[in-house]
Amino acid sequence: MTELAIVVLNYRTPDLTLTCIESLQSQLDADTRLIVVDNASGDGSADRIEQGIAERQLHAEVLRSPINGGFAAGMNFGIQSTHADAYVLLNSDTVVRPGALASLRAAMQEHPSAGIIGPAIIGEHGEVVASYFRDFQPMSELLRSARTGPIQRLLKRYSVLLPEAAKPIEPDWIAFACALVRREVIERIGPLDDGYFMYFEDVDYCRRARAAGFKVLYWPSAKVVHFSGGSSGVTDPGALQKRAPRYYYEARARYFAKFFGLRGLWLANGFWHLGRSVSWSRERLGRGTHLRQREAQDIWTNALTPLEGSS
Repeated sequence: MTELAIVVLNYRTPDLTLTCIESLQSQLDADTRLIVVDNASGDGSADRIEQGIAERQLHAEVLRSPINGGFAAGMNFGIQSTHADAYVLLNSDTVVRPGALASLRAAMQEHPSAGIIGPAIIGEHGEVVASYFRDFQPMSELLRSARTGPIQRLLKRYSVLLPEAAKPIEPDWIAFACALVRREVIERIGPLDDGYFMYFEDVDYCRRARAAGFKVLYWPSAKVVHFSGGSSGVTDPGALQKRAPRYYYEARARYFAKFFGLRGLWLANGFWHLGRSVSWSRERLGRGTHLRQREAQDIWTNALTPLEGSS
């Protein structure tokens, strides 16, 4: 039994992973275990990380998952390897600022009803990055595809984005680039849903935790730098208009169908197309698009069988 277990998920990012675990070294103590899960990288990543740990005399251990089942499956593999009071789930493309772990521990003590706690996420240039949100709803897709001021103001309660907060708040969900999860949450609602290969597993898990009576807490005094897209490339600022991989749309379909039913998924897609008619008209006036390539077709991925896979 340990007080805190940190699970860092690696998939073919050994250099980023070593930088991440190096940033944690001054914050570790006897009650903290640092685990790197290699998600079956198949490129020698696990060996390189173990070598780096030995050469730099870092305190960390590597677990090798036999398969790459995605983000949720890899995190579950790490969580199941040790019994802890709480787990910090951490992307490999992060650097944990000094004092962040102590701050998250303080949040646990001050807010015993908070089952999931997230730090402030900082971009590589020092800017605060959106990491706490309202739940996705079918109507949210209209706002996302239209992205126009009058519609945003009229339907702002459906906007996923929340105003920037300098103090702790209780959003619907936080991004799992870094998240502390209490053991009680896992015991009550189970592991992350590994039916998501990547993306939407965080909003799913926070919804389930809130439904079970836990609160989600954003704790900005803890700070973690996130090199966005470093582990997947999908959210890299330079790739936001490129076509997203199929697993992104499979995850989106799973989320909407799981919480709103198949009708809700189709409704979300219908609202997306309604919003698209607005942004398309604006683009005809010479303005650029904010949407991904081939998104009008890709949102229908798994539209008939959205809940296939594990749960």
